[in-house]
Amino acid sequence: MGKTIAQKIIAAHLLSGDMTPGSEVALRIDQTLTQDATGTMAYLALEGMNIPRVKTELSIAYVDHNTLQCGFENADDHQYLQTVAAKYGVRFSRPGNGICHQVHLERFGKPGKTLIGSDSHTPTAGGLGMLAFGAGGMDVAAAMGGGAYYITMPRMFRVNLTGALRPGVTAKDISLEILRILSVKGGVGAIIEWGGPGVAALSVPERATITNMGAELGATTSVFPADDVTKAFLAAQGREGDYTPIFADADAVYDRVIDIDLSALTPRIACPHSPDNVKTVAELNVIKVDQVCIGSCTNSSLADLLKVAAILKGKRIAPHVSLSISPGSRQVLSMLAKCGALEDILASGARLLECACGPCIGMGFSPNSGGVSLRTFNRNFLGRSGTRDGQVYLVSPETAAASALRGYITDPMTLDAQPAITMPEQFAIDDSGVLMPLDEEAAKSAQVLRGPNIKEFPVGKTMEDSIAGQVVLKVGDNITTDHIMPAGAKILPYRSNIPFLSKFCFEVCDPAFPERAKATENGIILGGENYGQGSSREHAALVPMYLGVRCVIAKSFARIHVANLINAGILPLTLENAADYDALEQGCALTLENIHKGMEEGILTATAGGKKITLRCDLTKRQRDILLAGGLLKYIGEGGL
Repeated sequence: MGKTIAQKIIAAHLLSGDMTPGSEVALRIDQTLTQDATGTMAYLALEGMNIPRVKTELSIAYVDHNTLQCGFENADDHQYLQTVAAKYGVRFSRPGNGICHQVHLERFGKPGKTLIGSDSHTPTAGGLGMLAFGAGGMDVAAAMGGGAYYITMPRMFRVNLTGALRPGVTAKDISLEILRILSVKGGVGAIIEWGGPGVAALSVPERATITNMGAELGATTSVFPADDVTKAFLAAQGREGDYTPIFADADAVYDRVIDIDLSALTPRIACPHSPDNVKTVAELNVIKVDQVCIGSCTNSSLADLLKVAAILKGKRIAPHVSLSISPGSRQVLSMLAKCGALEDILASGARLLECACGPCIGMGFSPNSGGVSLRTFNRNFLGRSGTRDGQVYLVSPETAAASALRGYITDPMTLDAQPAITMPEQFAIDDSGVLMPLDEEAAKSAQVLRGPNIKEFPVGKTMEDSIAGQVVLKVGDNITTDHIMPAGAKILPYRSNIPFLSKFCFEVCDPAFPERAKATENGIILGGENYGQGSSREHAALVPMYLGVRCVIAKSFARIHVANLINAGILPLTLENAADYDALEQGCALTLENIHKGMEEGILTATAGGKKITLRCDLTKRQRDILLAGGLLKYIGEGGL
């Protein structure tokens, strides 16, 4: 039986385990990336492992989230990241050099290699034929230290693309269509491979848009073949030597196959407040638009912004619309300026923002109260924009530009002339924004600088055999890490300060939660389906742990978050009978007994008000040992790397 692309890369990097779906496999990791919102905790964890030098082929620390320096906090974090990277053998991408996923795609990603990053959109590199995973910062630190990365062997899904996109229809529309088909939890436990004759017409940036949005499906990762299109992209970046062809075998077997006819697609739009709330753009053309944001790791490539410039050229945006442009990298911005496209964008009335995540992470450019904001981003979770009642829609760059001109949601297929662009044969290459680390000898005496906002990494408690606790919060389905630990300009500067950050935990759901959790010994959170979807931010586990949460019980969990809970020493349990969710209320007492035996057997029993509730505890031996130790850092300290 033939192998899929993912199975080939996994087999080449397999350190232990077997490749049966549902089994745990340990993978050798070639590359890692971090970004500044999650990176400080990752490097604090690395320092705690007492490993003098990273052991990966390549590790890069990017600064792209917390670039607004309204106080000392972000600047201090940047200084810490630069000095710790230099000491430990990590390259440092300076603020303004670009968004980690865009820069990594341009300059560092390699087909056939493995990559983990402390950002859930790390699968963007799958557009190059790389097997790339989002992960918690502690897992990234462990990989940098030479440890394996552990995942549950996924099922294999294939999406067959036929036909060709019509003018005005884009890769973003393909992403939104697969979200319509599968939903935000439809990819859980699966790797999604893209193939079929329609793939050949998709550029690497278009493929990267699709693999980026795969994170919203809950998929383990997404990947495209590495073909002649990939080779041409790498050659244009001066990296043809990094090319390795990768294709699925003709007789590869998939657990599910989905067919999409590209020629039948029309522009799509995700409505508030979920990426899978998808409709056609044509259905919503009566909605007035207040704000348009173009950029993010999903749609900020040179090709994307050249198309935007072509639509805007010689025109002015509607008087009531505010339009922002965030190029994905310094390379993109430089090339836009040199070819004149940037002048066309600015002449339309657009505002140019830094080469960073910016509005996508709630770092500036929030919409007005109740405002309608069209964004080319990957997430439109409630409050993520920084405006609690903002109405955020996800669209393609073409839909965004057309709507900015008209002032209403507009189908780009209705434009009088479709934008025609010519891509350069060679990209402008300038890697001066990526600083090389110190050599090993110089690193020995190098000082790591820590500002006063950088606090100690919190550690969990060893797992007792019984827990008498209380349900301190009950929440519904599809709770995101933005619900648990919000983003935004107000909170992001405190990513290195767990005690201060804890004041905002679950602020979106229940502002009283932090104080209630701190006052309760052995807090328990009750959640619905797909608990912890969204960002890889391990703060969504570390902060509840700091507040005394010992256990999370849910109908089901998102992949990265359940790993982060275990790494933080919080016991994740799944309801055997989903109906028991209704039997438990916030504030009720709940007791777990014989935990150690239950963890080993996979079944625990909880008692609440005389009612017995059966809970599944699907853990590997390694995960049990991590919990028993009190979290990943303690486990590594006991020799568990």
